[in-house]
Amino acid sequence: MFSGIVEEMATVVAVKKEGENVDFTMSCGFVDELRIDQSVSHNGVCLTVVSIDGGQYVVTAMKETLSKSNLGLLKAGDKVNVERSMPMNGRLDGHIVQGHVDQTARCTRIDDADGSYYFTFEYESSREMVERGYFTVDKGSVTVNGVSLTVCNPTADSFQVAIIPYTFAHTNFSDIGVGSVVNLEFDIIGKYIARMNSLR
Repeated sequence: MFSGIVEEMATVVAVKKEGENVDFTMSCGFVDELRIDQSVSHNGVCLTVVSIDGGQYVVTAMKETLSKSNLGLLKAGDKVNVERSMPMNGRLDGHIVQGHVDQTARCTRIDDADGSYYFTFEYESSREMVERGYFTVDKGSVTVNGVSLTVCNPTADSFQVAIIPYTFAHTNFSDIGVGSVVNLEFDIIGKYIARMNSLR
């Protein structure tokens, strides 16, 4: 379980395909505090640390994860938002984030707000997906590349988020441009409500 408050950006050191899986070798400031089997969110995707060596660690993504996220687009040198799992006695500064990416979205517009930015994202939508809770609501929560954000101006297949200078500088939002693909995790509370309504 995560909060969507990114700790830092890790750097992709190497990408290695092993059958249908991909191993990512990563480097970040808290490697010395990691242990094997620990869960770490990478651009919002919960992955398990499988090895640690020389200030670097390795996580593995399987085919299902690669098909529903932007991890398959990563290459050496890319920056990835990382967050360790939330301690049970910690503060929930963002919102409840499971690290289970639902789908990807594409950035379609970036507007300067005199120091901050509004990013617009579009995603595939259908009635079936809405019934599963894959939608956004005004002032609701959404996770974009692992960052807990508040939704602005949602439509049936798009939404905006406001990014303050700190978030822009300390996450890979600084690397997102028009056309960039990001990971989305919709609010788990909305998913449960949508599921209950579909069973009535």
